[in-house]
Amino acid sequence: MQKLTTREMVLVALFAALTAVMAQISIPAGVIPVPITGQTMAVMLAGALLGARLGAFSQIIYILLGAVGLPVFAQGRAGLGVLLGPTGGFLFGFVLGAYVIGKLLEKRPQPSLPYLLLAIAVGGIALIYLPGVVQLSVVTGMTPARALASMWPFIPGDILKVAASAVIVRAVLARNLTAHLQPK
Repeated sequence: MQKLTTREMVLVALFAALTAVMAQISIPAGVIPVPITGQTMAVMLAGALLGARLGAFSQIIYILLGAVGLPVFAQGRAGLGVLLGPTGGFLFGFVLGAYVIGKLLEKRPQPSLPYLLLAIAVGGIALIYLPGVVQLSVVTGMTPARALASMWPFIPGDILKVAASAVIVRAVLARNLTAHLQPK
């Protein structure tokens, strides 16, 4: 594995911290034991602004912080029980989501708005939901179809997070700030 520079370590830590802060924006969904949070927006921004490698690494650090007991998960929760419980698959999906968003955008450094929205939606929604729905189904005993159907309360907010993330990323790209974020 390639060594991280001090700048890269700081950026990874900042996006892990952003994910932890956004986790505290938490609304119980009521239908299932998974709250609506701001975390996915942090994942979207991590992948889009840091690239695949650093974006995914920021989410690995976030998960490790929670795994060792720091209360960084939604509702101030922490520990391996969270990772093995109904919400754990979504947390693991953060790594995959940030990585794929970064990979898709690394292929197009100046993406069109439709491409940017698609890349963020694929990584920030579809690839987070996939392991999340699977683990939710296994842990709760729901059928996979029922677990997938239980995601409906999350869709409107996730679409708004995709749009907001795209606006932020476009602003960063317009000001050529990604040169300060991504590795040289």
